[in-house]
Amino acid sequence: MEAIKKKMQMLKLDKENALDRAEQAEAEQKQAEERSKQLEDELAAMQKKLKGTEDELDKYSEALKDAQEKLELAEKKAADVRAVLVGTGTRWLRLPSP
Repeated sequence: MEAIKKKMQMLKLDKENALDRAEQAEAEQKQAEERSKQLEDELAAMQKKLKGTEDELDKYSEALKDAQEKLELAEKKAADVRAVLVGTGTRWLRLPSP
C-alpha cells in the first residue's frame, strides 16, 4: 500500500512538472509569435522603404539620362557652330574665366 502511495505521489509530481513545462512552452511560443509579428512588421516597413528608394533611383536615373542627352545635343550644336565659324574664317574670342 505504501508503494502505491509513493507511486501516486511521483505520478502527481510528474504531472505537475509536465504542466509547468507546458505552461513555460506556451509562454515561450507566445513570445516567439510576438517577435515573429514584430519582425514581419519591420520587414514590411523595410520593403516599403526599398520600393520608395527604387522608385527614387528610377526617377533620378531617368533625369540623368535626359541630362546626358541634352548635354550631347548641346555638345553637337557647339561642334556644329565651331565648324561653321572655322569654315567662315571667324575667330573665337575667349573671355577670361571668372
